[in-house]
Amino acid sequence: MYPEKELHSELAFISYYFHWSLREVMELDHVSRRRWCKEISKINDLVSNKPKNIFDVK
Repeated sequence: MYPEKELHSELAFISYYFHWSLREVMELDHVSRRRWCKEISKINDLVSNKPKNIFDVK
């Protein structure tokens, strides 16, 4: 079973940035939720002008 704490973190993260409902996010499978979290994180890094971390393995 997927850890509840991580599930809630993913749900909150995607819902906050995309303004998707809980139902919409819950309909995503685990792989899709993780992928969206990574994509949102990449967008945040780009818009914040954060220098690229050469050790980041996203």
